[in-house]
Amino acid sequence: MTEKRDYRSTVFLPKTDFPMKAGLPQKEPGILARWQEQGLYQKLREARAGRKKFILHDGPPYANGDMHIGHALNHILKDMVVRTQSLLGEDAPYVPGWDCHGLPIEWKVEEQYRKKKLNKDEVDPVEFRAECRAYAKGWVDRQREQLKRLGINGDWDNPYLTMDFQAEATIVSELLKFAESGQLYRGAKPVMWSPVEKTALAEAEVEYEDIVSTQIDVAFEITESPIAELVGAYAVIWTTTPWTIPVNQALAYGPEVRYGLVETDVPELAGKKFLIARQLVTEFNRRLDAAFGRTVLLTGDGNFAGSDLAGTIARHPMHHLGGFFAKPRPFLPGDFVTTESGTGLVHMAPDHGEDDFDLCKAHGIEPVFAVEGDGKYRADWAWLGGEGSVINPKFNAPDGPICTALREAGGLLAASADYKHSYPHSWRSKAKVIFRCTPQWFVPMDKAQDGGTLRDKALKAISDTRWVPAKGENRIRSMVEGRPDWVLSRQRAWGVPITLFVNRKTGQYLCDPAVNARIIAGVRENGVDAWSEDRAQEYLGRDYKAEDFERVTDILDVWFDSGCTHVFTLESGRWPGMQWPADLYLEGSDQHRGWFQSSLLESCGTRGRAPYKAVLTHGFTMDAKGMKMSKSLGNTIDPLKVMETNGADIIRLWALSVDYTEDHRIGDEILKGVADQYRKLRNTFRYLLGALDGFSDAEKVAVEAMPELERYVLALLAKRDATLRQATQDFDFNTYVRALTDFCNEDLSAFFFDIRKDSLYCDAADDPKRMAYRTVLDTLFHALVRYAAPVLVFTAEEVWGTRYPEGGSVHLLEWPELPVIDFDNAFLAKWSELRGLRGQVTEAIEPLRRDKTLGSSLEAEVRLSDISAILGDYDQTDCLAELFITSDVQLVQGTDAPSVTRTANHKCGRCWRHLPEVSEDGDLCSRCDNVVAGMDAA
Repeated sequence: MTEKRDYRSTVFLPKTDFPMKAGLPQKEPGILARWQEQGLYQKLREARAGRKKFILHDGPPYANGDMHIGHALNHILKDMVVRTQSLLGEDAPYVPGWDCHGLPIEWKVEEQYRKKKLNKDEVDPVEFRAECRAYAKGWVDRQREQLKRLGINGDWDNPYLTMDFQAEATIVSELLKFAESGQLYRGAKPVMWSPVEKTALAEAEVEYEDIVSTQIDVAFEITESPIAELVGAYAVIWTTTPWTIPVNQALAYGPEVRYGLVETDVPELAGKKFLIARQLVTEFNRRLDAAFGRTVLLTGDGNFAGSDLAGTIARHPMHHLGGFFAKPRPFLPGDFVTTESGTGLVHMAPDHGEDDFDLCKAHGIEPVFAVEGDGKYRADWAWLGGEGSVINPKFNAPDGPICTALREAGGLLAASADYKHSYPHSWRSKAKVIFRCTPQWFVPMDKAQDGGTLRDKALKAISDTRWVPAKGENRIRSMVEGRPDWVLSRQRAWGVPITLFVNRKTGQYLCDPAVNARIIAGVRENGVDAWSEDRAQEYLGRDYKAEDFERVTDILDVWFDSGCTHVFTLESGRWPGMQWPADLYLEGSDQHRGWFQSSLLESCGTRGRAPYKAVLTHGFTMDAKGMKMSKSLGNTIDPLKVMETNGADIIRLWALSVDYTEDHRIGDEILKGVADQYRKLRNTFRYLLGALDGFSDAEKVAVEAMPELERYVLALLAKRDATLRQATQDFDFNTYVRALTDFCNEDLSAFFFDIRKDSLYCDAADDPKRMAYRTVLDTLFHALVRYAAPVLVFTAEEVWGTRYPEGGSVHLLEWPELPVIDFDNAFLAKWSELRGLRGQVTEAIEPLRRDKTLGSSLEAEVRLSDISAILGDYDQTDCLAELFITSDVQLVQGTDAPSVTRTANHKCGRCWRHLPEVSEDGDLCSRCDNVVAGMDAA
């Protein structure tokens, strides 16, 4: 018997050196080093020179700590924006930057002192700031390498740093613009204050956590009132901050609230009447029940309107101490007083509350500054001198010094350490903060200027800005509408100084452009250390005497620093490719109260508009269960470790696949799914590289000469191209990635590649259908590698370099130019129906494969209902067999669903198709016979 020939060597199998196994952790650092060596960023700037610019201004991360998953997501999104805009042909430079001043760095340097049992306050400030500068620089260098490892393309050798002398001088210059335009004042107001860090805090530096506090009810005896029956009664206030009672100066009532007098049968309170909001009697009764351990019966009379209480005066429970405590406590009308909880009367401590301060100030009552910066009372403050700290639960406890004194004075009605509520904490030290009235520097929100108040300008700028997602506009608008004056000052050492001289006689700051110019020049030359007492006369010049002025020693809030980054990055000329305003700011949604807002206010105050045209915000990364990540919970995902095991492209694919506009998740299983998604994309490129082995322009076929299937795929590519362009303009990267991966998986791998593998493998090299297929594959390659480049930055470079070793970087390329394809909705609808029919056939074949009736779909014969109306010009049954990858397709009348039987035809020994022309298994079909004969002859 003659042995059958092995035809495997005659089949055109895909051939490529591109490996299926990615090995990203090993390959990516080498690619990164090559980009650095070749100066890829600068080459891209040269390639896009003269083009329309797109400026994304980088919000500065803090120079403190390793990159975490939030950093990774944020910078990948920024990189995606810059790369897609560059792909569209625009000049999109990226200058990374860092926030380098402020409390977090100072706190870390202080920690090093504390470990050595040294006092930071005894260290020369210049030396201390030098240590802070060195600490910040160390983290800048470390974070820079970590971010570069993510494949972020930027001007890494020339980032902006808020601690650069030029930047510090610019920040000083911007501050003095506010001063020269009259948008600066010093006043005493309650601000968020950290007793642990001994400084004022910005709202963005505060986080809220649930705590359990002591709640107390305190009685203030009424001594005067236009309502005679109130005299001798007791006004009751309720508070969860007992430490504020020693600085009480008034009581607030609600003008619209109804009040009544109540009394109790508790012996300890016999004969006393208590003034309280009628709606809150039951709640007050419940607290008394708990306090006295017995049922408390309250009876009440009277029905007073809050407005009737005007002119009423009470006295402090500690009035016997004399002095401050003996002064009358007036009743004042407060619109903020409600009946949601408490007693309907609120005790006023203007040192420790915004409403308290404003109401008291309106009635001539000034703060007393009893609590020091460390949270302890002044040494001369009655029985509490030097005691505290006021944030200590023991200090405020029912048996603590305040409650004990109030109880002994007969003013404490109830006290219990069981009130759970949300309370502000410093997000750095995690310690509780307080409202504390101190002299600070402010920018007024409602002072009239040219063009309106700062608030007016900011609100208009918000309306003029594009917000992505749109809900961001309402979020920042509500914040700006309700925000108080901007507190600029901090009582720390590491930061840009408030470079003002205050006249000791008038209390006014000096506003002399010549003096300001000398200050700016000094800081530009020597940095923040230039603001020193020994240079005061130098700055003041001949016209002023240093002894006549106080040199302000406060530093600026770091949010003012970062709010100025648009000036020294976009306007300074140090980065010639930048321009003002930025096209886009991109940060997490917490920056509506942080950088977005400080930049908005700074720019509106000095330039009258926002420094950005659009703002994009992303949510926060949660763990796989949707819980906030925490080291203590052990549910964090370290991007550095992910890169070590999976590679940066996997993190990038994850970041650009999630709906970043909302809070989103990451976890080991999620990353496994992303890795699987990556493998499918990689295999698509591997197939394209292999299938295009040896392809040249001479093989290309014109679109109009292509089979209908090829034209259909080009039509799909054109539609997908439009989707990707729109997603780029919308910054909708979830849609971008999904459109790319779905196209590769569903339209190509599972459909087009599957159908045409027979033609690729078995048609003659010069067969028009095979040439048309490879022409489309070439078009797909050039399009897909560009689409993928902003997402999979390393893999796309590897793919491009595999096909074009001398072709430069894929990241210098622009958006693909696709062949013009004429198609309409009817054409797409026909193919949609054909694909649906293909799915039905596949579904009908599957049971026969499972029960071993068929080994593959090539052994199947299919009977279909006559679909001539669908087919149109595509009416050859052998084309349908190719479409379904079956032996034969017969169109018959009256068949509802596809029916499948095993074919009796024999199998071709080369293409494995079962055809009537093959006489026995292993012989060749006519197509293969001709191809092999040609190859043999050659």
